Amino acid sequence: MSYNRIGVVTGANKGVGLAIVRQLALQYPKSPLNNGSFLIYLTARDQGRGEAAVKALEQDAQLKSAKALKADGGLSEIKFHALDITDSGSIKTFADQLKQTHGDGVDFVINNAGIAMEGSNAQVVKTTLGCNYYSTLEACHAFIPLLKSTGRIVNLASMSGHLNKYSDEVRNRFLASKTEDDVTSIMKDFASAVEAGREKEAGFPSAAYAVSKAGMIGGTRALARSEKEKGSSLLINSCCPGYVNTDMTKGNGTKSPDEGAQTPVMLAIQDIKGHTGLFWQNEKQLEW
Repeated sequence: MSYNRIGVVTGANKGVGLAIVRQLALQYPKSPLNNGSFLIYLTARDQGRGEAAVKALEQDAQLKSAKALKADGGLSEIKFHALDITDSGSIKTFADQLKQTHGDGVDFVINNAGIAMEGSNAQVVKTTLGCNYYSTLEACHAFIPLLKSTGRIVNLASMSGHLNKYSDEVRNRFLASKTEDDVTSIMKDFASAVEAGREKEAGFPSAAYAVSKAGMIGGTRALARSEKEKGSSLLINSCCPGYVNTDMTKGNGTKSPDEGAQTPVMLAIQDIKGHTGLFWQNEKQLEW
């Protein structure tokens, strides 16, 4: 079957990712991008958990009441596909499948997959930057050729990536960064400083997750700039879902997952006036 719109959500078997899939199905009928049938790929590393998440959404009371899903006469269909963004082979397999199945292109990708680990030693930094920064950008580069000319990428970052935690020198490096290589050099310097036990002296917070998300904001901005310079009309933005009550916040969040899903969903399927390369929270642009 062919679909008029196709979206991908990574890391979507629980928490904010799962809520994003639910909200996409709920909000699509009133979206200015609604032009018929809508396929949402719910992706996750674990096949069992991913398939269980799809089944749960198919029985979701809110979706049934709204008649959002195709099985109930609605526009949206949700399918699971395995994707581990930390595995280059997994990214390639999924990208190849999308290319083969959807020759006309994909409308958007919401990169929600990410990790938060305890501590901030060199191994934690390597693993956290590896997933939240390097692997997310690798996934972006794999998906960009598959997007329609009007396609969008939404990268989930965090307010913890705000630049008020850095020395003036590091902050200015982030703000002056124009390319992914510029941002990557800051990530490398952070990893080296942690390894030497000197991250504070080097102007960084002792927080792998926060630095990875600052990298994500900077990397997204650089990617958007690069695409714009090529004449592309893709819209590429990053956003913070807010302090959401999920496993990642150990249940301490103040927002529900559905509330956290609002900004990424807006950036994927609402009219954002052509904005690209920006950082958003609470459906508004934020200063980085």
